[in-house]
Amino acid sequence: MSFLELPLVVHDDRQILHVDMDAFYASVEERDHPAYRQKALVVAPDPRQHNGHGVITTANYQARKYGVGSGMPAIKALEQIPAAKLLFKPPDFSLYRQVSEQVHEIFNQVTPIWEPVALDEAYLDVTQNNLGQADPVQLGLLIQRTVLRKLQLTCSIGVSYNMFLAKMASNYAKPFGLTVVPSNQASQFLAPLPVARLHGIGKKMQEQLADLNLKTVRDLQSLSLDFLVQHWGSVGYSLYQRIRGVDNRPVQAQRTRKSIGKERTFNRPVFAEGEIQKILQELADQVAEVLQNKHLHGKTVILKVRTVEFVTWTRRQTQTKFLQTAPAILAVVQEILQTLDLREQPLRLLGITVTNLQPQSFTEINLFEE
Repeated sequence: MSFLELPLVVHDDRQILHVDMDAFYASVEERDHPAYRQKALVVAPDPRQHNGHGVITTANYQARKYGVGSGMPAIKALEQIPAAKLLFKPPDFSLYRQVSEQVHEIFNQVTPIWEPVALDEAYLDVTQNNLGQADPVQLGLLIQRTVLRKLQLTCSIGVSYNMFLAKMASNYAKPFGLTVVPSNQASQFLAPLPVARLHGIGKKMQEQLADLNLKTVRDLQSLSLDFLVQHWGSVGYSLYQRIRGVDNRPVQAQRTRKSIGKERTFNRPVFAEGEIQKILQELADQVAEVLQNKHLHGKTVILKVRTVEFVTWTRRQTQTKFLQTAPAILAVVQEILQTLDLREQPLRLLGITVTNLQPQSFTEINLFEE
């Protein structure tokens, strides 16, 4: 036995979910435009209007039946999908980011330890979670139901004891599937899969494996670590571990935000007290909404004011109790405002920030709320 091939240690005491939104961008478009569901929807600029250029961002499942998918030239859709069925829709990333944040709010209710991969997928470590639920399958089902009820979208979820297997599992039964891979079935689950399905293997490596007549994961499992390292170095070493169910990477929790603020710059300076009060109310509402969505509250309120002469004041006040609601934030802003002499001074900018943040107690959150 080579030194490199000492027995691997499988740490299977974690509970990891990989949540993958189903055809995310296309599904958001179908949700907001139900008529699109009757079409082979391709989220990309229409190449007929862009000199044949453009890349497909994603496609709905009808379009995928014609062999069209992410990363392909958009013009391929014209070649492969009947004209009567084909519909191009330019991507709206502002909308997709907004919906992605709504999905992330659901993750935050389940666990503070989650790591986004893109707008449409994330890993969650639910070994210890906010709901006190010991069964990761029940948590996965709860997330699916909540996303469907609140956002009218579906997701597929993989459940396992590490990130690699959870990722592989989420892709196993799409759309709207939930697949569990326990440690005693990891090798058997992976063995029949084609090597192209392995997460992390690019096209170049796929071609190299095909040249060696290595078609399935089972074929790779028969190779020695020495062989894999000799041919692919550190990638080969990682591959040897992954196909045996070993992946000890931790889920990287999101860093807690240090502050949440909103400000507004005016093309036309404002100076009327009624108008200033209305703007401050709107800013307080916006800050409170973000705090509540992210389940945070803070103790320090900052008011920022800039005049037309570009004189800027920044004043802060720290409270003994946490603040989260718009009325509480606005009350502190009004106290700060009294310390500033703004008479007859037209304003170019107003801003409100809440800092000194802490996570809100999860006893106040109800994921099951209708």
